[in-house]
Amino acid sequence: MVAIPLLKMMNNRHAALLLGLVLALGGCAEMRLATHATKLGNDPSALPGTYKVGNPYQINGVWYYPAEDFDYDETGIASWYGPGFHAKTTANGETFDQNDVTAAHRTLPMPSLVRVTNLDNGRVLTVRVNDRGPYAQGRILDLSRRSAQLLGFEGKGTARVRVQILPEESRQLAAAYAGQTANSKKEAAPQVAAAPRETVTAQTLEGAPTPAKPSSPTPPSRLNQAASAPISDLKSQPVQQVSPRSTNMFIQAGSFARYDNAQRLSARLSSLGQASITQVNIGAQPMFRVRLGPIASLDEADRMLDQIVRSGAPDAKLIVD
Repeated sequence: MVAIPLLKMMNNRHAALLLGLVLALGGCAEMRLATHATKLGNDPSALPGTYKVGNPYQINGVWYYPAEDFDYDETGIASWYGPGFHAKTTANGETFDQNDVTAAHRTLPMPSLVRVTNLDNGRVLTVRVNDRGPYAQGRILDLSRRSAQLLGFEGKGTARVRVQILPEESRQLAAAYAGQTANSKKEAAPQVAAAPRETVTAQTLEGAPTPAKPSSPTPPSRLNQAASAPISDLKSQPVQQVSPRSTNMFIQAGSFARYDNAQRLSARLSSLGQASITQVNIGAQPMFRVRLGPIASLDEADRMLDQIVRSGAPDAKLIVD
């Protein structure tokens, strides 16, 4: 209550300083809360982990081939993981946090950004891929617990999903990590003294055109900040809503460039269920897919997938269409 007469006695400059101090102290808590959300965007060196694609690898007899696939678009079954892996290291060197909006994928670059749509309830979420997995048959994506909560299937455990890579955002992430690596190597390189050279004086000839100034590439720090922004914003992003879609589950036992190969596999699997052969064109190349289904439940689909793999079709997968 003494502050008002005191301010009246002070000159304008001192009053402004005191008022600024009060406002600064009052805003400390808000600043602390905002620090975590903006840390990555303001500190280019704070990009978590490393950018990694990786070499082909084998798990349980199945080969996986990581690649920068910026056209990736797949439907299937997603699961989630959390408590048993919390605070452990991910495949690209980050610390896994089950409360972050992240996911594990078997082949996409780490990190990359994907749009995940829960086809059962229409919820849509942007998720950052920073780990490898899942290796359970019939699963295409393993989401963090928080991602599963936001997509509405934590209690159920699995969901029918569509996973689409966000190509521009993922390329931006790759460029940011590449810039950070280049900067680290540059800082670590020893400084070599330049040899002395004679001074050369340049003069512009009258009437000569002024040479065009070359355009400067985007500084790595700006790339890092632009790429980091979506990373730090994922926790607070709103979940989008689209109309749920009616889907069916199938087992795709194989895909062949020759129809007779597809026909042989279809005949071999006839004891497990009705198999159909459908033709699709991949560019100019016709491909023949062998599918069984539709299948009524996920439990039945898992059992059938296991039988088909054991019967000699190791590349069989569960799909949603």
